Amino acid sequence: MAPFVQRMAPVVMLWLALCLSGTLAVDRGNFKTCDQSAFCKRQRALQPGQSPYRALLDTMELTHTKLTLQLINDNNKVRLLLELYRLQGNMTRVKINELKPLKPRYEVPDVLVQQPLTEPLSLLSQDENGVVLSLGGESQRVILSARPFRLDIMEGHELLMSLNSRGLLAFEHLRTRKDTSQSDSEAEKPQGTDPADQAEQPKADDKVEEEKDEEGMWEETFKSHTDTKPNGPSAVSLDFSLPGVEHVYGIPEHAETLKLKTTDGGDPYRLYNLDVFQYELFNPMALYGAVPVMLAHNAQRTTGIFWLNAAETWVDISSNTAGKTVFGKMLDYVQGSNETPQTDVRWISESGIIDVFIMLGPTPYDVFTQYASLTGTQAFPPLAGLAYHQCRWNYNDQEDVQAVDAGFDQHDIPYDFIWLDIEHTDGKRYFTWDPHKFATPKDMLQGLLEKKRKMVAIVDPHIKIDSEYKIHTEIRSQGFYIKNKDGGDYEGWCWPGNAGYPDFSKPEMRAWWASMFAYDQYEGSMENLYTWNDMNEPSVFNGPEVTMHKDAVHGPWEHRDLHNLYGFYVQAATAEGLIQRSGGVERPFVLTRAFFAGSQRYGAVWTGDNAAEWDHLKISIPMCLSLSLVGISLCGADVGGFFKTPNSELLVRWYQTGAYQPFFRAHAHLDTPRREPWLFGPDNTALIREAVRQRYALLPYWYQLFYHAHRTGHPVMRPLWVEYPQDAATFAMDDQFLLGQDLLVHPVTEEGARGVTAYLPGKGEVWFDVHTFQKHNGAQDLYIPVTISSIPVFQRGGSIIPRKLRVRRSSACMEHDPYTLFVALSQKRKAEGELYLDDGHTFNFDTKGEFIHRKLSFSNNILSSSNLAPAAHLSTMSWIERILILGASKPSKVTLKTAGGQDSQLEFEFDASMSVLTIRKPGMNVGEDWSVVLK
Repeated sequence: MAPFVQRMAPVVMLWLALCLSGTLAVDRGNFKTCDQSAFCKRQRALQPGQSPYRALLDTMELTHTKLTLQLINDNNKVRLLLELYRLQGNMTRVKINELKPLKPRYEVPDVLVQQPLTEPLSLLSQDENGVVLSLGGESQRVILSARPFRLDIMEGHELLMSLNSRGLLAFEHLRTRKDTSQSDSEAEKPQGTDPADQAEQPKADDKVEEEKDEEGMWEETFKSHTDTKPNGPSAVSLDFSLPGVEHVYGIPEHAETLKLKTTDGGDPYRLYNLDVFQYELFNPMALYGAVPVMLAHNAQRTTGIFWLNAAETWVDISSNTAGKTVFGKMLDYVQGSNETPQTDVRWISESGIIDVFIMLGPTPYDVFTQYASLTGTQAFPPLAGLAYHQCRWNYNDQEDVQAVDAGFDQHDIPYDFIWLDIEHTDGKRYFTWDPHKFATPKDMLQGLLEKKRKMVAIVDPHIKIDSEYKIHTEIRSQGFYIKNKDGGDYEGWCWPGNAGYPDFSKPEMRAWWASMFAYDQYEGSMENLYTWNDMNEPSVFNGPEVTMHKDAVHGPWEHRDLHNLYGFYVQAATAEGLIQRSGGVERPFVLTRAFFAGSQRYGAVWTGDNAAEWDHLKISIPMCLSLSLVGISLCGADVGGFFKTPNSELLVRWYQTGAYQPFFRAHAHLDTPRREPWLFGPDNTALIREAVRQRYALLPYWYQLFYHAHRTGHPVMRPLWVEYPQDAATFAMDDQFLLGQDLLVHPVTEEGARGVTAYLPGKGEVWFDVHTFQKHNGAQDLYIPVTISSIPVFQRGGSIIPRKLRVRRSSACMEHDPYTLFVALSQKRKAEGELYLDDGHTFNFDTKGEFIHRKLSFSNNILSSSNLAPAAHLSTMSWIERILILGASKPSKVTLKTAGGQDSQLEFEFDASMSVLTIRKPGMNVGEDWSVVLK
């Protein structure tokens, strides 16, 4: 037993660390800095200057779809192949690979929803210094300079973006190790490939710099782990210059402000999916997910860079205005300084190729549309997924689940999902149930179903190695486990102890995994059971940086090539399983911790293992805003904080904040005291109840926003600059946000706050407090006195928002309930809004056109509803029971006109002190054409 005990020791110690989380935080020593990552250190040592790369213009070929030409490194004579594409939708794609690599280099599959559609490139001019190509309208063109190689994207006389302007393009070519014997080299060499073909044969007077092996090129050790690097150095790097830009965003996931900081003097931002225990804030360290997308914005234009590489990546950001105070910038202006603000960005990846999409906007919404055309839009969640979720690690047994469920009813707090963490399984064997604590799961699920509620159970991708466990034996028998460098099944430690890791990069493995969610395979499951994929970075407790060894093998590829894709694949396979089990009818709900570009297509994301601290509450806003900007709209943070114990004020404020964030789930660590909403006294129970009820009342608006996100790629939760792109005051703002265009939320996130200052944007706009209906002008900082019950939320003048005010125990119980329309008037524009509904859970809205989509409009004292989707069809019992018009004048009468031509007088009340008109029980079905006329 001694060897087994020895092997268990690291897991036991980590488990103890987790349990002692109240006193411990992230151990930075478990995770690399750039200096400890050999390729990052090597690449970062390169300084801006003259690039060694030159474009060989005589190799240029221009076809209908692309330009290709060769680049040569004048130091080592290795040639690269450049491909340049003009894509539909105002995008440009740049690919750089070795011309003749020793073996194929990894190119990311499955993330793009289709091969991007191209548009013709045309040659405008050419000489010995370079070529100029047209990118279509608006005088857009790309200038390719030959010596040194550089790309400049222009619009008229304006430079939009430059590539390799600082000379930091680097491409480590594959090579044979110098100390490898000739026979070994020949054995490794692919048939028909000569390493000499990689390089141009030098002329007699050419000087070829000898390439020196540096530390970490062929083997790298971090703590007790050695990375063997059988392919040697393979890093790629490219710099981008953004003239006129001071604000860049994106590249989640980091516990960081919305506006990304410069990295001079510190580490670059790291993109490498890791299980980081109780992460630090305001830190460029890698977290659970990685989306290699950056947005740049100024008052004239928004652009984006999508770096399609799934290997470990570091992103450096520098700016010529970094560190300058407002006074310093004013002094520059007064003194006539003509230095244009500029941000420079450098991407460094460990392997793969350079494959970058340049999204040229010019508006924020153009960039969202461009990115969505590449990687897809947010999955349209079932309506219940936008309601409230109750979770902890762990609800003890079926009786505990039943008691918590009853507690919500007893305290009149709605909820839709209750969650089970890892302890519900039989010994951490996923797709199973503890035979004693959860002996009759279908009875438990049926009890929830009868109340129109649902459950989520965790299914992690580490599989307990146990010859009696069906999931393990089938994966092993089919050869679906990831392999170690020696060809055996890769094994590591996680919650079950010794575990194998399925190779989700294999389509066959993903298809098999999906089949395991069938009702006859996943015993005890029912149609109201959904799934949570955790630990899918992947987390390996005894691995380097608590993850998988980079020299593990996925077929022809190393794990280093595709590490950041692993969680993407796990969630994709799980979502497909939930779809298949219903015969393709039901929409899935899957939460993932690890993610990549394109993960939005498969479900929800949360910000991981946060802590019950005020700063963690605050950081949830910019973290979700950053995710929203790169396509992932269904984001939330653990309400109350996962680690540690919130006091009642923090818990209440977190519920109030979470109620206005897209994914609304409370969660807590195993060793924290229970914190169901009614355990903090009746006053706090009432405050939490009110926050949750506000969420449920607003579900029609949330659902409509997610329908639009699914159709267009536009984010649900938005920074203010997205809607007010010329208002510089909004560019770095991340303590408040917009939901769609029409709701502005400024949560209270300061302990003991007696007031907050909200910025109401838009000159000429008006904003109405949704609780008091008080009107405020835009383009001002508004001080708002607050109490513990306050949630500052404002509706934009010129908007119409539907709510359901009859809040019941779950969203499904409210299906046929009536709507109240909140019409906020503005002299700047007519008021408009939408109302969308379908069955709330199937794909019938898409496959059968079963939905209702109405346009609501108020103009010239007429409120009307018209059909936005005449070809769609759905019958509903829901009706309009109330209309509130904010900023109204008192009418003499109110008349309802229906499609049948009948007129009827409606009762109304007018509050002159607040200019609010209330029309009661107009009674029209929400699917019909109608108008309400004020006279």
